Amino acid sequence: NAQETETVGFNKGNTFITGSVGFTSTSFDDSKDNAFTLAPSVGYFVSPNVAIGARVGFATLKSSDEIANVKSEDKTNTFTAGAFGRYYFTPASRFSIFGELNANFATAKVTETVGSTSVSSKANGFNFGIAPGVNYFLSNNFALEAAWGVLNYSSVKPDVDGAIATDTFNVGLNLDNIYLGLVYKF
Repeated sequence: NAQETETVGFNKGNTFITGSVGFTSTSFDDSKDNAFTLAPSVGYFVSPNVAIGARVGFATLKSSDEIANVKSEDKTNTFTAGAFGRYYFTPASRFSIFGELNANFATAKVTETVGSTSVSSKANGFNFGIAPGVNYFLSNNFALEAAWGVLNYSSVKPDVDGAIATDTFNVGLNLDNIYLGLVYKF
């Protein structure tokens, strides 16, 4: 009797989901910082080695402090949307290396409150990046994923008349920028 087995790795026509979820809380004396991130991605293999996909994200950061009995709070909410393309060198195997090219748009709202006075501002930005990564399949449908930034350009501009954009160019394999995730293939 022949047994039907599912291929470990990726093939043309496969769809996968991945992303990141994170929460950080730091407190020291009267200062407290909380951050939450949710950024799912979905990809589709258009050929045996090439996947294209989209991602969305939401991040919030809240910092509070009290100095001389005056409470202050900064809150930033950021929404992102983007697209990516990946080339997998050995997609149909348990272990595969890939290169990713991505483009993302972001919009952020910052609210600063000191005492009873609040001021809000907005900013918009975009970035382009190239990053290497690896997948290791634990089973037919689940894989661990690791990626890290190597080349990135971003531009952020406050949403006010006459504002000047802040441009950043980054090259390098900084170990602080390693992203670990779980991939589900269906």
